[in-house]
Amino acid sequence: MKRAAGIEPASSAWKAEVLPLNYARNSRSVLCNAPFRPSFEGAVRGTIALWPDLQARSKLAATHHTSAATIPELGKSARRRLVWSYGLGDIGTGMAATQLGFYLFVFYTGVVGLPAWMAGLVLMVLKVWDGINDPVVGWLSDHTKHPWGPRLPWMAGSAIPLGLSLVAMWWVPPGGDWQKFALLVLIQLVAMALYTCVNLPYSALASELTGSTQLRTELNASRFTGSILAGLAGLVLGALLVGQGAPGYLRMGWVSGLLLTVFTLLCCWGLAPFAPGCQRPKGQPEPLGRQLRRLAANPRFLRVLGLYLLLWCALQLMQPVSLIFLAVVMHLPESWSTWILIPFQLSALVGLQLWSRVSGSYGRVWALRWGTGLWIAGCLVAMLLIPLDANTAPLASASNAIGLALLVLTIVVIGLGASTAYLIPWALLPDAIDADPDQPAGLYTAWMVVTQKMGIGVAVFALGNVLSWSGYQASEGLIQPASALTTIRLCMGLIPAVLIVAGLLVMRRWPEKGLHRRPASPPP
Repeated sequence: MKRAAGIEPASSAWKAEVLPLNYARNSRSVLCNAPFRPSFEGAVRGTIALWPDLQARSKLAATHHTSAATIPELGKSARRRLVWSYGLGDIGTGMAATQLGFYLFVFYTGVVGLPAWMAGLVLMVLKVWDGINDPVVGWLSDHTKHPWGPRLPWMAGSAIPLGLSLVAMWWVPPGGDWQKFALLVLIQLVAMALYTCVNLPYSALASELTGSTQLRTELNASRFTGSILAGLAGLVLGALLVGQGAPGYLRMGWVSGLLLTVFTLLCCWGLAPFAPGCQRPKGQPEPLGRQLRRLAANPRFLRVLGLYLLLWCALQLMQPVSLIFLAVVMHLPESWSTWILIPFQLSALVGLQLWSRVSGSYGRVWALRWGTGLWIAGCLVAMLLIPLDANTAPLASASNAIGLALLVLTIVVIGLGASTAYLIPWALLPDAIDADPDQPAGLYTAWMVVTQKMGIGVAVFALGNVLSWSGYQASEGLIQPASALTTIRLCMGLIPAVLIVAGLLVMRRWPEKGLHRRPASPPP
């Protein structure tokens, strides 16, 4: 096996087979020896008893710059606190991301009044900005020196400003199209920079709190369970408020901004005893060119990155067009459209638990294949669904009732499959980080987040332009041309399916070799 410059070509599985002693010293944590049985009551009850011991461990880790592999074994209560606290961290950002994904494009076109291509351009500009600030924040957090560790200060310090900026994102600016465009871009630049300061250090913690593949998968499952539950609450909140027009959108911003601030600070409090002693990057600060060479020399990371980009482009293409698809193509009343998305979040939540269990039993790649197979099937069915009769209520006739049932079933299947886009790439990322001797989790996490955001920007920008070229106009009650209807169907069906298949091709021959079954190694 050949070595690329500066990178061990070995996956975590290879290290465990060929270099067991070195791998145990450098990559494994012992936080995962207990079985995973979440209990919020137990986590809270054990906090007072554990706090002095955990504080001592944190001070020792901060003094000696230890990694997660050197932290002594913790009890069940501490482990429950770790999993539950980490899960809280994505509740606020998950709700915000869901609302932005489903409602922001519609808000820009239907409430602010921007043309579809200009709304897409706003989001595209933001993703270019994200491409700049994500690696910067990743690098800065990697090299932050603080008693709380390198990640928590960024999260705690940005929580309140981010909550306020989230409110501003749903404000309707005055003036013409270009003045609105400029003000929206300015607001989004500030909001997305703060979002990065919270979400990127938080994401990096999953790779640093433990070296166990199974516990990392459970941490990510806890994270995205909270995220999807919050997204479900965000959709319910949106369904109740967006029908009120601009004031409703602003109220939604206030609620989601408050929740984001509260849950981010709760996550910081819960992780405070663990974060200072977690695994730290071992390398020295390096310029951007060397960072890019490091990433390019890690083939495992490039494959995970490609998978994440393709799956999130598919998902983010479907999210903003879904409300348009339901109202314009399927002839579902607007009062129904916002509520009909809730089965997607519920099925995604179930899928998250399902694929986490499948990953533990059969491996992450098998979970990816089965989940994306459902997703592809749902996409193709969605493209072929017969519209409801617009002159009849959805449940007023047998044909409409059957059509509505098929629509809901299709949404459930898509949600089950699409949950793999949340879980599997993040569960695979630690393997790529472990292949790098320095293990700079912040750097790799930054480029994962950059890829996600760039994918969202490219997908929404392309969507806005394609809809404009097809003749689509965001006006209630307007009869859309056949070209626009066909384009919307393709954006819900064939195009996402092709992107998902491409992601599966990227992950061919991933050498997992039973890594998902390995417990943490004991400390030397």
